[in-house]
Formats: sequence, C-alpha cells, structure tokens
Amino acid sequence: MRSTSSRCCLFAALVLWAVRPSVALAQPPGAAPAARHAQVDALFAPWTGGATPGCAVAVSRDGVLDYASGYGMASLEYGVPITPESIFHVASISKQFTAFAMGLLEQEGKLSRDDDIRKYLPELPDLGKKVTLADLVHHTSGLREQFHLLNMAGWRGDDLMTEDDVLWVLARQRGLNFEPGTEWSYNNTGYTLLSVIIKRVAGKSLRAFAEERIFQPLGMRDTHFHDDHSEVVKRRASAYSPRDGGGWRISVPVFDYYGSTSLFTTVGDLLKWEANLLQPRVGGQALVDWLRTSATLKSGEATGYGAGLTLGTYQGQRTFGHNGADAGYRSSVAVYPDSRLVVAAFCNASTAVPAELVRQVADVYLGTRPAAVKASTLTVPEPALKELAGVYWSAVTDQVLRLEVKDGALRGVGSPMPLVPVEPGLFRVGDSTEEWRFPAQAARAPREVHVRDTTSALPARVYTRVDARLPSASALDALAGQYRSDEVDMTFTVRMEDGKPRVRWQRQKSTVLEAVGGDRFVSDALGTVTFTRAKSGQVDGLTLSTLRARRLRAERLPAPRKTQGR
Repeated sequence: MRSTSSRCCLFAALVLWAVRPSVALAQPPGAAPAARHAQVDALFAPWTGGATPGCAVAVSRDGVLDYASGYGMASLEYGVPITPESIFHVASISKQFTAFAMGLLEQEGKLSRDDDIRKYLPELPDLGKKVTLADLVHHTSGLREQFHLLNMAGWRGDDLMTEDDVLWVLARQRGLNFEPGTEWSYNNTGYTLLSVIIKRVAGKSLRAFAEERIFQPLGMRDTHFHDDHSEVVKRRASAYSPRDGGGWRISVPVFDYYGSTSLFTTVGDLLKWEANLLQPRVGGQALVDWLRTSATLKSGEATGYGAGLTLGTYQGQRTFGHNGADAGYRSSVAVYPDSRLVVAAFCNASTAVPAELVRQVADVYLGTRPAAVKASTLTVPEPALKELAGVYWSAVTDQVLRLEVKDGALRGVGSPMPLVPVEPGLFRVGDSTEEWRFPAQAARAPREVHVRDTTSALPARVYTRVDARLPSASALDALAGQYRSDEVDMTFTVRMEDGKPRVRWQRQKSTVLEAVGGDRFVSDALGTVTFTRAKSGQVDGLTLSTLRARRLRAERLPAPRKTQGR
C-alpha cells in the first residue's frame, strides 16, 4: 500500500527544510516527475497490497527530495501500511555511522586509527599481529566473524546476542583468518568492537554519542542506535520471512549490541545523512573524504571499500553506499555523486532484494538501462557446460563452490538461479550483477573460476577446481567421534546416519556433511569441514571454515573406554 499524498507531501516538506532550507518546498507540476514516479511505483508493484510485507523508498537529487513512498505492510498482524515515515532496522548500513563517530573522536585527538585495538580492549588475546582501529573499519583485521563464532558456540539465529557475548567469544580466539592488512574480508566483528572502543574513549555509549554529534545536528529525528531489543519504537516496521506451506512468519533480530548493525531509521532520515556525505555540514570534508576513499592492503592493492562504504561504479558513474540484511530486514542505499542522486530502499521481507530495486530506480532517474537486462544470444552446448561443472575450492578462504549442469544450465548445486552465458567463458547469475569468469585454461593447469560483483571495486574471489576421490563407507565410519574446540567452548559430535556423517552440537540441529573429495566436506550450517590426520594417518581433528571464520580447529577426543560387565 502506498502512502497517502498528504502524508507524502508533509514528509517531503520536512526533509527539504532539514536538508536545504533555502530551496522551495515544492517542484513545479509537470508530466516528467509524474511519469518518473509512476515508473518507480511499477518497480515496487510486487510489494503492494495488504497481504504482503513491503518496502519504503526515497529519492533525492541535489539534496532535494524528489519522491518518497511506501508499499506493502509494516505489520501484517495489525494491518499497518508502510509509509516513508516507517522506521526500519537497516543492519549494516549502520557501519558508516560507526566509522564516522570514530573519525570525530580522532579529530579531537582522543584516539588514532593506527592504534592497536588492545590499547582499548585489553581483554582480547595477543594473536601475534597488531590489529589497528583502521583494520576494524576497513575489514582488513583478519578477526573471525562474530555471528559464525557464536553459531558454533551454540547460539541459534533467533537467540539474544549481546555485546558481552561477542567479547566472550573473541577473548577465546587463538587465531586469525589472515595477517592484518593483507586481505579484505567483510566482518561484523570489527564494527561491534568499534562501538565498545567509542564508548570507552568517549565516556558515553555510541548511541548517545551519535545522537549528540550526528543525528541531532542533521535533523535525523527518527534515527537511533538500538541497544535494547525490548525497547518500544513507535512506527517500527516488523520483519518477515516466508513460511513453509505459504504465508509469512515474524523474523526480527534479537540483538543487544550495535555498531556493526542495529541502526533504526527512516528512508527520509537516511537521505539527510547521505546529503552530508555529498556536502558536509557535520564532520568536515576531510572526514567525509576518508569515508569515501578506498582502503589499500599492504600490497598496495585497493580494496574498493572505504570507511563503512562500498565504493564502485555503475553505468560509468561513481557510486558509494551500502546494503544491509538481518533476519527479515533488507536495506540498501546508493549515492551517485556525479549526478548528485541518492536512492534508499528499506524492506521488511527476507525475499526482497532492495539493492536491485535501488539500481532500477537509479536507472529511471539516470535514463540508463542495466546491462543485466540485455538479452544474451549466446548458447553453450551442454557438453561444454559439463566441462565447467565440478568442485571448486579457495585455498585462501577454504570455501567450496559446487557447480552442476541441471535443466540445461550451469548452476550452483541446489541453486534455482542459472548461470547465464554472456560471452565465451563469462556468465552472470540470473539477472544480477554477479559475474563468474572461467579464464582460459593453461595446459595441465587446474581450471579456475573468478567471481565478482560488477558494481563493486572489490577484487574477484578465485576458486580452483579440485578432483579428489570420494571417501569409502569405511573411511566415513572412521570419522565418527567427538571433536573439541576451546575457542568456542563446544564439543562437536560426528555420527553416521543413513550412510552420511552428521555433526551435532549443543542447542543446534544436526547438519549433514556432504563429501566433496578426500577429507573435505561441506555443510549448510558449518561451511567447509575438513578432517585432519596425524602422521600415522589417523584422524586427529577437524577444521571449520565459513566465509568469514576460517579454519577453526577442533581436536579429536579419545574414544571412551568400554567397560566390561561383571
């Protein structure tokens, strides 16, 4: 359901007053704006009506609100529609505010981005490498991902997670994903730690600091960092995920930590903030430039990520912004500084893809057409597709990709989205901006696939095809046992069930280990599981690797002795 025209006009007036007081509060009537707005409405048509969650969208040009609307329901239980004034949990869009707050403290000389994090977090272990505040900001710290660690430690997805929980599991770590500054790997841990550091340095919570130094000066009256999951927030949109058999179920995150997430805001308030990144009123140009400048690795390679902002290009234009996803909430904001265009979309359904909607709205305003909708005339014979299928593995991240040919198309195992051929050796995932390139294969060299998002400056992820014999039934039986990881205070039990190994651990559902060759397996819940062997050839442990928590070690426990009856 769309917002009423009267509410939209009032909302527009408030935003214009806050962002650019000298600009008139209404645009001259004309066919072009009406047609443009109708095109935007058409993009959100699947999210309209009283039986579905939906989205809010807002668009500004030159700091002036051009359009804002709501679609679908903020509350399916009570029949409350989404409007531009609906407040959403925007997940990782939070990060740019945390980085900005840290930058404000650095301007005051209270900390330095080059400081060792243990200066402020002495409870964290010395892992043999200096991790700086800048590493936290730029996702180059090598610290393991907090969500994945807590999942391994027994937290379920809808369990309460607190700041103390995050600090507890990080204090137990004995390893890093990589040497700080040598890689880029998206990481929520760093920004949760930044919120703790800001609190200890500023003498007040990040919530209070941001309210005083960012939100109030910019007139962001409907924005706050949410640090108490039980707090009542007027006009908050609930969030939903599909329910088996049809319909929706409530899907709201339960967090009592923030910095990496938990910003509550409206699409209109976010436009006020993005206007500050185009023409600074708070913080100054140097701080804004830092947010919008790519970090570099020790190798000198640019990461394509600034301080809480993803940097890239689209249709020849520079872009910066961020996406967010927690539970059933999905959010995206993109700024096109060359055109001074800002588009923000927040949704309360886990199946929504606001990043694509934002790009489509931008196309309406920029007069462009996304490359993804250009029809591909290339056909690849099925035998050639089968040559690309198989198991691919990243020696860097320990992640596994499995490709198969199904229904005449190359696709990830179990994925409904086909890889669409664009040119020889190049595919894209459905109509998305993710491309998969299979470089020409040198003689006797293993085949590779390079995966990247074409709208981002981030480098491609490289996977190499591996061919290893699948384990025999007796080899699988030999894996059964218990494996202990002190880093997450958890014992994992491996058992054979219906001919396949399963892993069980406290408070979690068991997960099947699918063999991909040798001692390596994949699991929906634990990522890559690799069993390790002593020099004798006996299995002595295993490692767990998710995309953001690599090679967590678990030692095999001795089998309990059998006791003979009298």
